[in-house]
Amino acid sequence: MKQTKDQLRLPEYLRNRIKNKQTEVVVDLQNKLKKINLNTVCQSARCPNLGECFVKGTATFMILGTVCSRNCRFCNVDSGTTEKVNPDEPGNISIMVRDLGLKHVVITSVTRDDLEDQGAGQFIKTVNEIKRLNTEVTIEILTPDFGGDIELLESVLEIPVAVFNHNIETIERLYPVARPQAVYKRSLNVLKLASQFKGRIFFIKSGFMTGLGESEEEIHELMQDLFNAGVEILTIGQYLRPSLKHLEVKKYYLDDEFEKLQRIGEKIGFKKVFSGPFVRSSFNSGNILNELKGI
Repeated sequence: MKQTKDQLRLPEYLRNRIKNKQTEVVVDLQNKLKKINLNTVCQSARCPNLGECFVKGTATFMILGTVCSRNCRFCNVDSGTTEKVNPDEPGNISIMVRDLGLKHVVITSVTRDDLEDQGAGQFIKTVNEIKRLNTEVTIEILTPDFGGDIELLESVLEIPVAVFNHNIETIERLYPVARPQAVYKRSLNVLKLASQFKGRIFFIKSGFMTGLGESEEEIHELMQDLFNAGVEILTIGQYLRPSLKHLEVKKYYLDDEFEKLQRIGEKIGFKKVFSGPFVRSSFNSGNILNELKGI
């Protein structure tokens, strides 16, 4: 597919700031993950911060395979026929966390609508295994919506994590285009339910992308919806088109526009707003957690 003239090209000011250098540290960590059949969303989603995070020895582990049962039109993760759940995955992740000496870990997954428990059990096993070998590590989970099943959500919310994260991704109007198998209000309900489990969870977190055609007013409404649902940490980043088969970028936001969104979020009342072109849901998550905990 050829790129047409009306499709926005990645601006030079963003192109020059993408740092995905394949350093020796990056290659070494990738090889370690591959050796024991572990996946990171950093690689699958082609995150622009991959090099920086890998060099720091941090990564967001993606459980339940690399193929998603949904087909969001902004996401680079493969969709289609899903993989068999690997029973060794929780233990292997726990060992990797120990061997890398990680102090903060993010666990996410593809959506698995095809499983009876929609993957909730693997989240629980993975967190418990990490805690068994690494008692001092803090954990953030970035989950799918589990189809809005309250019992499944509650089972996941009972595990000892520092941050519960579920991304809203975009404004409600764009859900049929960007997330046709998801439901805006269902995601808000997931976050609201999580906020009611604050006895065991430190912070509730969510994030969204800019550049898909949303208006400023719609962004403000989205931010207010998230705050009303109990979200305390908000991440805002620029949508970067993974390929020509994905949704087009309608606008590239400038740094001062991201700064404005951060100020708006802070005025609404979020405890932390992390806003910028390369901000992604789990980027610098450990630092944000420590900052909010006063460490």
